Amino acid sequence: MGTLFVVATPIGNLDDFSPRAIETLKQSDLILVEDTRQTIKLLNHFDIKTKMVSYHKYNEKERANEVVNDLKQGKNISLVSDAGTPCISDPGYILIKKAREENINVIGIPGPSAVTTALSVSGLDSSSFTFYGFVPTITKDKKQLFHEIRHSKVKTKIVYESPKRILKLLEEVKEEIPGCIVCVCNELTKVHEHAIYGKINDVYEKMVIDSNAQKGEYVVLISNEPVIKVENDNVSLEALIINEMKNKNCTLKDAVKLVADKFDEVSKKDVYNASLNLKKMLDN
Repeated sequence: MGTLFVVATPIGNLDDFSPRAIETLKQSDLILVEDTRQTIKLLNHFDIKTKMVSYHKYNEKERANEVVNDLKQGKNISLVSDAGTPCISDPGYILIKKAREENINVIGIPGPSAVTTALSVSGLDSSSFTFYGFVPTITKDKKQLFHEIRHSKVKTKIVYESPKRILKLLEEVKEEIPGCIVCVCNELTKVHEHAIYGKINDVYEKMVIDSNAQKGEYVVLISNEPVIKVENDNVSLEALIINEMKNKNCTLKDAVKLVADKFDEVSKKDVYNASLNLKKMLDN
């Protein structure tokens, strides 16, 4: 029985590739790769001559059975993705599940991952986090994602986004999760690596004027207070609005949005009416 090695590859800087990972690929009988055109650059750089076999999201179901048979016959096989750790928004789960079910030894060769790299430099609470992968492009699914983020008690939420859609995403986050703190990471481990941290409105404004905004893949980390229920019926909506204005140092309009999103059973209409009452009180 052979061994399946799950090997993390650099997300930008080739110097991040570990000696153990290099040796594992050299000693393997086969390397499963997403795109041979990408992986050959890595193999050539480290003088790795092992044969490559394509393994990507379009053929992984049919290819998984073939690989498991090869493993049963004693071949040692490495699985890599174009960049980062396999299975993290990349192919691999189906194969590894089948290997586990067949009692085949699976060993991870740890290394770079955009998720953990971004989290470690974000300045956001890392005591608990949820990774959602790439943001859905279907409106209904995206709305569901924002709903989960608004209600989650997990400290930090992480998503991937393409450069073509990053500004649209931040604009939607600004509307759907107002007042949240974000860290937008781009080009991690590369020469032009950068991260923008702050309130969503401020980060969005910086991104809009960034001439390089639509280059490189993005990791977006979000920290927000979860939507909660109003437990004390004696607390007025006006008081809740004032509390948000004070704590978030925001405008009346922003506070209205925050209260409407934060308290689950409060209707937006009621919050709006409360803001009108509050505005009259402040004007007098």
